[in-house]
Amino acid sequence: MIPRPTFLLLLASASAQTAAQPQAPGQPDPARVTAGTYLADPQHTLVGWRVNHMGFNDYFGLFGSIQGTLVLDPANPSAARLAVRIPIRKLTVASEGLRGHLLMPGSMADKPDYFGPKPSDALFTSTSVKPDADGVRATIDGKLTLNGQTHPVTVAARFTGAGKNPLSRKETVGFEGTATIKRSDWGLDSDIPLVGDEVRLEITAGFEKQS
Repeated sequence: MIPRPTFLLLLASASAQTAAQPQAPGQPDPARVTAGTYLADPQHTLVGWRVNHMGFNDYFGLFGSIQGTLVLDPANPSAARLAVRIPIRKLTVASEGLRGHLLMPGSMADKPDYFGPKPSDALFTSTSVKPDADGVRATIDGKLTLNGQTHPVTVAARFTGAGKNPLSRKETVGFEGTATIKRSDWGLDSDIPLVGDEVRLEITAGFEKQS
């Protein structure tokens, strides 16, 4: 057994070392968020998708180089507005062969298997933001335009951090979100049911405040 004075000294030393450890610039503290217009950081904003393959296992990929605008006032979070542009052609998957299949035309020139060689960007625009009482989570209702069709989508969002980015010197806020869609609603019905209709979306987003 460690003598009490020695134990107290060890505890004080450990507390001092913990206090001395540097913190990340962003912290999950909503009080750090300030009102303004924020632009998505395209290098650190991603939309991941996950779909089942033949009932065996899931396959997943990413969309990057995302652009977007977030208008935010922490005093009135329900008035927040979000508009995001997702370049489908920036699709990233582990297999180049699969990437080609997703982006190349199908057997009929007017109906690609999936997106075709020059797909239009997807657009998500919020229609309402419903913050939870915890001040960290929110439900974002919006409209997703994809493959030439527009349908409602609901995103379950969570605030993950705020602070000043030491590289860009800009105030930055971060969020994560999840949503589930049926790709057939947007006319992307190739290979169902071999490839699942339900697509789970996982979003991670950083937004930098504009001066």
